[in-house]
Amino acid sequence: MGGAVLMTLLQKLILWCRWFWRQLTSMRIALFLLFILALASVPGSLFPQRGTSPAKVSEYLETHPALGPVLDRLYFFDVFASPWFAAIYLLLFISLAGCVIPRAFEYIAELRRQPPAAPRNLSRLGVYTSWEVHSYPETLLGEIANTYKSRRWRVRLGSDYVALERGYAREFGNLVFHLSLLGLLVSVGFGSSYGFRGTVIVREGSGFANNVTQYDSFTPGRSYSPSDLPPFSFELKDFYARYQVGGMQNGAAREFHADVSVKDAPASVARFQRIEVNEPLRVAGVTVYLVGHGYAPEFTIRDSNGTVVWKDAAIFLPQDGNFTSSGVVKAPDSVPQLGLQGFFLPTVTKDFSMGPRSIFPAPQDPKIFMSAWQGDLGLDSGIPQSVYRLDTTKMKRLGIEELSPGESWKLPKNQGVVEFTGFKEWAAFSLACDPGKGWALVFSIFAIAGLTMSLLIPRRRLWLRITEQSGQGSLFEVAGLAKTQAPGLPAQVDEFARTIEELASKGSQS
Repeated sequence: MGGAVLMTLLQKLILWCRWFWRQLTSMRIALFLLFILALASVPGSLFPQRGTSPAKVSEYLETHPALGPVLDRLYFFDVFASPWFAAIYLLLFISLAGCVIPRAFEYIAELRRQPPAAPRNLSRLGVYTSWEVHSYPETLLGEIANTYKSRRWRVRLGSDYVALERGYAREFGNLVFHLSLLGLLVSVGFGSSYGFRGTVIVREGSGFANNVTQYDSFTPGRSYSPSDLPPFSFELKDFYARYQVGGMQNGAAREFHADVSVKDAPASVARFQRIEVNEPLRVAGVTVYLVGHGYAPEFTIRDSNGTVVWKDAAIFLPQDGNFTSSGVVKAPDSVPQLGLQGFFLPTVTKDFSMGPRSIFPAPQDPKIFMSAWQGDLGLDSGIPQSVYRLDTTKMKRLGIEELSPGESWKLPKNQGVVEFTGFKEWAAFSLACDPGKGWALVFSIFAIAGLTMSLLIPRRRLWLRITEQSGQGSLFEVAGLAKTQAPGLPAQVDEFARTIEELASKGSQS
């Protein structure tokens, strides 16, 4: 009794599995999963991603202390590396594979079969014509078959009919399109597993060596080891930007590029390379894109004894299109510790009713507005901090000052001196290694070609049946059928009928 119940449950389980497989491998579900995949990609454009904008992710988490951690746990800042995105991606791949691969075998088997025989009642087809003939050559059907074989039609010759078929390339294009989608998914998956992505900000006069510790953010593929990073390096020699002056698009970027000195290996000779928006640097299988730029004000900070405790350029992040930039400076070696936060304005406004802001992205009248804080920077707490924000919970503000390049600010109560010595520009680079992108391009081209074939090539069938009528000659019936809407089918049936009449008349004359 127990064995019978177990067998019944097993049979039901098998039936449910078959039903689930049939549903998963249907084209309807494949299209639905493709839509879900596109929908799942939307958060990747709405929220900053760690792979491309780690600083903005940190800023978002600090600005939204309640919502940010929840979104982070849901992988909204790592959408394309999230398990739920990978699950949709895998289901789409299985669905397409289960749908397309059996169709490919069916198509191969169908190519080996002859066109279908003429239907019993041709007059029921959509395009039909008939006429009577008193005499015709016995070889007419064979001549028609040979004529259309030379025109690359598939032909089936019966005792009283000829069946023609053309347009199998339409189904071939459809299969090429779907198989290319499979190849595209495999290529993207292979590239994401055996490649990496990273971002880095480099100031003018500084360099970058392709090492994990040099990246601001680094996202390796699941099968990529950081030890496989190629040992190239480059130095940012100069960054140039040009903006439109005047007009409706005043301040719009017209040109910007980064001039770098590249070494393919530590012992290699440096070579010059200019990186532009659509002209990335390609070195050792890695593509380096120029994705952003900004300003890095330079400061020299001295303590009350005149000792230099900090001298460097600090990265300030743009806040608007005119490069009103915000940033901080942390001087942990001063006693007590000192921190600066403020805004760098490339071209300062004369109207401060809306606060300090820049009115043009180029440095025509640069100034910096900053506040100085003294106390515990919190660097020894062990809690990671953003380099773009200053934690002032345990600090006391000393004052606020406006400085131009070359000016100094003597802090209150002889706490030190801050000198704004000038500024540099920085460039943000996105580095990507994607070994599957070449194959992805190939499959994309095949997909477009296959889709074009499936849309433009009509699949049509034509038939001729000759029926002997006692004492009244023979009845010629011609009909055509298209698998899809084919406006040219009536004209093709008429042409077929004219060809038959021509061959019949020639045979009768001979």
